[in-house]
Amino acid sequence: MSSVGIIGDLHLPFTHPRYLAFVNETFKAWGVDRVVFIGDIVDHHCLGFWETDPNGLGPEREAQEALEQLDAWRRKFPEALVCIGNHDERQFRRARAAGVPDRYLRDYAEVWETPGWTWKFEHEIEGVLYQHGTGSSGKDAAIARAKENRISTVIGHVHSFGGVKYSTSERDRIFGMNVGCGIECSSYAFAYGKAFPVRPTLGCGVVVDGIGYFEPMLCGKGEQWHKDAK
Repeated sequence: MSSVGIIGDLHLPFTHPRYLAFVNETFKAWGVDRVVFIGDIVDHHCLGFWETDPNGLGPEREAQEALEQLDAWRRKFPEALVCIGNHDERQFRRARAAGVPDRYLRDYAEVWETPGWTWKFEHEIEGVLYQHGTGSSGKDAAIARAKENRISTVIGHVHSFGGVKYSTSERDRIFGMNVGCGIECSSYAFAYGKAFPVRPTLGCGVVVDGIGYFEPMLCGKGEQWHKDAK
């Protein structure tokens, strides 16, 4: 039996402090033997094209803290597949805007010191496609992607929703799964969402023999994975 564990958007260094413990416990329970990071490993708040917080970390300090926090993930999952997210590629977009070609830039694995991780925009494992989901939005983003791809598809990117939906025809049955995210919602990097009525859904995903399962992270006040829980 194949069991693929999918880790939601981390947005390091603005990750929920207990997300790694939650993911690790969930993957152990499911007997996960392959790991996929769905993208946005790092946030790159300071490299964004929108307004940034002038009171926040500078670009170098933000990158250094992200690298330090990434070390725990790298040690826990030394081999993994990574779907490159829109935040991950911000340094390349900045470089292109300045007229710097990619040949002068280091690749993702070198920058983030992850020799055992394979960074690509998408990966396919046993008939299921894994993509970050850049360009998608809304509660039906994952199943919409699956229908467009005509293959079961797992995405992240859309922080506010998590879960699995199916679409069936006479020829096939496919699912779309959004694995949510692993962010610390109170971080200044996500201040833009404070007025939104729908809050981020934290969680991760598992695909077992081609069937998708979403595991929500119970991190509300008084719940197991709340950041202040003992």
